Amino acid sequence: MWLTLKNLLFTVLVPGTIAVLIPRALRPGSAEIELEGWRWVGLPLSTAGAAIFFWCLWHFARTGRGTPAPIDPPKVLVVRGLYRHTRNPMYVGVGLVLLGEAALYASGVLLAYALGVLTAFHGFVLLYEEPTLRRKFGPAYDDYRRAVPRWLPQLPRRPRAQLTAKNTKDAKNKL
Repeated sequence: MWLTLKNLLFTVLVPGTIAVLIPRALRPGSAEIELEGWRWVGLPLSTAGAAIFFWCLWHFARTGRGTPAPIDPPKVLVVRGLYRHTRNPMYVGVGLVLLGEAALYASGVLLAYALGVLTAFHGFVLLYEEPTLRRKFGPAYDDYRRAVPRWLPQLPRRPRAQLTAKNTKDAKNKL
């Protein structure tokens, strides 16, 4: 129960401020949303981003027995769920929420804010988070870092040998 409360408190204070309070203060005009044209893209982006964040938060608590807060990090290296595909899905989720808000409100100010936040996330990951994880988890983190990309998941690829064999077979069938 205590771990759940700590995670909820972190969520309200940090992502809540970054992805809700500040964009609300920055967004243009009234709170009315006119869902016309490409603005419909914003709602699914923000929804997907929030879902990603909460899924990752659950893994931090359940698997890692910790929170995203640097003062109470997971005790175990989390490599389950979305962490199998990207090392930083929680930041990606918050970034999607921010980009979705920029699209939803058709706001250049919110887009600039989102890009600034994503740049700050990148700097934090490079300068603090990755060195800290390397010290804490050692070779296990190094293996994980080599196997999983930092930001965007890689699409599954077939081995080159299979592609070559398939292309050769297709070429023979065309003759």
